[in-house]
Amino acid sequence: MKRLILLLSLLSIVTPAPAQAMSDQQLVGHLKQIYLSWRGAMVRKDSATWKRLTSHTRQVNVRNRLWSERKKFPESVFSAPVSPPSIAQLSAQRVRVKGNTAKAIYFGKVDFGVGGKPTDNVFVISYVKEASSWKYHGGEFVNLGALPEVRKQLRAGDLKFFDSQDFHPNGIVEPAPLAIRGPVKYIAKTYVFCPGREVKLLVNKTSSHLFQNTKRSDVVIGGAVDGLNEMQYSIKDIPGGDPKAPITLRVYLMSQVPGTQPIKAAEYQIEDGSKPKSSGTLRFTVTPEMTIKLKGR
Repeated sequence: MKRLILLLSLLSIVTPAPAQAMSDQQLVGHLKQIYLSWRGAMVRKDSATWKRLTSHTRQVNVRNRLWSERKKFPESVFSAPVSPPSIAQLSAQRVRVKGNTAKAIYFGKVDFGVGGKPTDNVFVISYVKEASSWKYHGGEFVNLGALPEVRKQLRAGDLKFFDSQDFHPNGIVEPAPLAIRGPVKYIAKTYVFCPGREVKLLVNKTSSHLFQNTKRSDVVIGGAVDGLNEMQYSIKDIPGGDPKAPITLRVYLMSQVPGTQPIKAAEYQIEDGSKPKSSGTLRFTVTPEMTIKLKGR
């Protein structure tokens, strides 16, 4: 079964408590309260509480992303086009803990406040423990629209869908990335079209990206810099994919001047059925002439 998962950059709040002293039942309630507190702070735009209680790694990741788009932090944390879903009316299916990580799985009408009539889907909340406190670390929305049989099974109480390792915490608390120091000078984005392939990118030895059988653009963490920049790439076939399918890798520089189109700074493209290189490096230079187009001066 192919799961359709939308990774959400949701950030959090936590109520400090010594989790190791809790019973299983108390921990389940405590983790639920963490999410409810987070959601309340997001609705209130309570940046002080958010900054104080969000997991450190998530906080750095989000700040890096916002500054890489030259957005304000923490104000832009609260400007997402969707609302965090309430779990008050959802049914808790599984709560699993491994080491300093935990996942809570909910099923029901997940509502992001974008209108329409929500249907039964899955919402997975991830937590990490820092010192003695559990903190909210992220959320995954699992759209069951393409999996009607799974939706039917879950409604009937058959929870075997949640036996997949995707629904288990791995026990590993990911380290925080290198924090950038402030808004970048030049906004850069990668673009990849890779049907039937997996592509990994590393831009300026800082911003890593993974693409699998998709067409997508990503913000480059740290942006582009004056002078020489580089993007390392690796490409491999996905079993069952078409090895002759076209593939495109690009880097765009986004202008901060209204009405000015992005600059295509680098490109690697195969269209004629040839086999792409398994790895390589694309280099591009930000020149003074580009600076005028990108920043208007």
